Amino acid sequence: MLKSLKVKSALLSIIFLVILLGIWEGANQAPTDTKPLTEYEMLMGGASQEARVPPPSEVIELGFKELSDPFYDAGPNDKGIGIQLGYSIYRVMVGFLLAAAIAIPIGFLIGMSPLMYNALNPFIQVLRPISPLAWMPLALFIIKDSEISAIFVIFICSIWPMLINTAFGVANVRKDWINVARTHQLSPLQTAMQVILPAAAPTILTGMRISIGIAWLVIVAAEMLVGGTGIGYYVWNEWNNLDLASVIFSIFMIGVIGMLLDMMLAYAARWVTYQE
Repeated sequence: MLKSLKVKSALLSIIFLVILLGIWEGANQAPTDTKPLTEYEMLMGGASQEARVPPPSEVIELGFKELSDPFYDAGPNDKGIGIQLGYSIYRVMVGFLLAAAIAIPIGFLIGMSPLMYNALNPFIQVLRPISPLAWMPLALFIIKDSEISAIFVIFICSIWPMLINTAFGVANVRKDWINVARTHQLSPLQTAMQVILPAAAPTILTGMRISIGIAWLVIVAAEMLVGGTGIGYYVWNEWNNLDLASVIFSIFMIGVIGMLLDMMLAYAARWVTYQE
């Protein structure tokens, strides 16, 4: 029954995709308005922006071309999509792992100690709503390195969901399990690692899943600001070149990589839950 449902869902998704692509392709084949060009349109290349939006067939053709050699390097402003995605994934993973290394221990501390929760909660509530990109000018001024500044922004945006979810998961571990650990005279560290961590792991992984999604969203905007390399810079550079086919293809690749990152942590969360 479950397998049949998955097959039907996949077929329905394919049908929706074909319909959407057909509508998009057909819209590009429709006759365009022949009204005189505005001054802006002449400055932008002599065609209206609507007429320059490429059909899906052109985007797919470009996609095959880009993916046939994704790691070419023809200079600072001409690198393959694979290289650009690699830079972005590297920055996201470094910032994400640094955030995990700090957020999870602090989350444990907050979840296990009401005193630490009351002491740190005001700082969390003030810092958490700040947009990660608001930190970029300060990071660039202090760090003076665009690469590390981008990683710092990913660190800032990743830390809060993990910290809050870890604290919530730890605080809601069943008290009788902790009492059993005390009965067996386990140390606080042993209790944390052998009792609390396994019980709170699904909630912690949910926080990590939220964090990786936010991090992947933020890195695109951060790279548009700092430039140089990365998928965000690639999108902005192709827009400046008025290559909308490349812009649409890169947007699709951003979505695919984001989906894969989310799927990995979703699988890890399901695996942990199953192990319990």
